Amino acid sequence: MLTHASFLLTGPAHGRPFEADATYQATGHAKPVLLFVHGFKGFKDWGHFPLLADYFATQGFVCVKLNLSHNGLVVGGTGDLEDLEAFGRNNFCVELDDIGQVIDALFTPGATPVPATEINLQRFFLAGHSRGGGLALLKAAEDPRIRAVATWAAIAEIHPQWPQAVFDEWQRVGVLHVPNTRTGVELPMHYQIVENYHANRPRLDIPHNVRRKLKQPLLIIHGDEDETVGVAAAHKLKQLKPDAELLLVTGATHMFGGAHPWPEAELPAPARHVAEATTAFFKQQT
Repeated sequence: MLTHASFLLTGPAHGRPFEADATYQATGHAKPVLLFVHGFKGFKDWGHFPLLADYFATQGFVCVKLNLSHNGLVVGGTGDLEDLEAFGRNNFCVELDDIGQVIDALFTPGATPVPATEINLQRFFLAGHSRGGGLALLKAAEDPRIRAVATWAAIAEIHPQWPQAVFDEWQRVGVLHVPNTRTGVELPMHYQIVENYHANRPRLDIPHNVRRKLKQPLLIIHGDEDETVGVAAAHKLKQLKPDAELLLVTGATHMFGGAHPWPEAELPAPARHVAEATTAFFKQQT
């Protein structure tokens, strides 16, 4: 039987509450921990992500996933993106700090509902999808408590390669709207995210951090038909860290077969392949 336990955290810098949850088999024996980070316009219970947590729990992990504090969800809300002002005030440092806060909580006895007897903190792993994969790389580069990393359809660069005219207009107006193709809602991104990137370039430069600072084992998984983050991003990450393992999933698109909502009781086949490969990778880490 699986145990599901949720907990709330509040960012000390921004004061916004955000939720995380843990899925595990309560055996009384310490298990490795896998923290999963969602991507841009995503959230912890998107589509098949809860099924992924269940799968990892059946494989002997404590699987923790979080809603990044400014992803647009509201604690106790609809369960979908609804706080557009918070979404617009998001930036990469906020997200990295959110991830760090969850890690700190898991390493602090009594700070989460998961009993210390269930957690092996010497085997703490991080996985992320899309933009969350980029965040996982950056967080691992700055936090040695993370023993290994897996990325799923990850970005290889934070700074978008848009024409300068786009940035000039964005700065002039102060906000750029991006469509949520799933809901049709126009999501705001305030220019502060660009300013945050430039002000914190050493921390947020994925190529530099992967090449120079990421010491942990890395598994790179990407669909060879990814329509959102092209497969070239996976090859770039492999070039940056030649000792990384690279798995290309034939025929897989960006969400590895998933959609929101996901009404099925089983994982989509490509996502199951990703989960199995990630499990095998983390289990071989000692």
